[in-house]
Amino acid sequence: MADLDTTRVVEVLNRILEAELAGVVRYTHYSFLVFGYNRIPIIAWLRDQATESLTHAQQAGEMITHLGAYPSLAIGPLLDSHQLDIGAILRESLATEGKALALYRELLGLVEGRSVMLEEYARQMIYTEEQHAGEVDKMLRKPGNLAAFNPVL
Repeated sequence: MADLDTTRVVEVLNRILEAELAGVVRYTHYSFLVFGYNRIPIIAWLRDQATESLTHAQQAGEMITHLGAYPSLAIGPLLDSHQLDIGAILRESLATEGKALALYRELLGLVEGRSVMLEEYARQMIYTEEQHAGEVDKMLRKPGNLAAFNPVL
């Protein structure tokens, strides 16, 4: 890790930590706003996403302290459109997942070929975020529609 720009890596990891902590709050908040016949499975899924965001935040914090730095106490932006339909909630989720994915890709660019541990971490997180974005994309499609809702990710 001799040629690793630790300062920049920690800065990106702190932005990831903040974004994932915001995801905990956002997904929990979304779960309060779901109504109708499908409420129970949707709130379960949203709360699972909140738990996953917490796990991702914890992983980022561990990477930061591994590098001998101090994890941020800040939280990322908590934008709320005040729209209560599940489609709007999922579109907001897809947009924020895209931002998280960009952070993990930025991290990969900084660590690739410099730290196997951080490179594997970044790749695993990219895999997970791409998989999650794909699931949200499928949820936003009309039944029977195979075309991607948002092919830009």
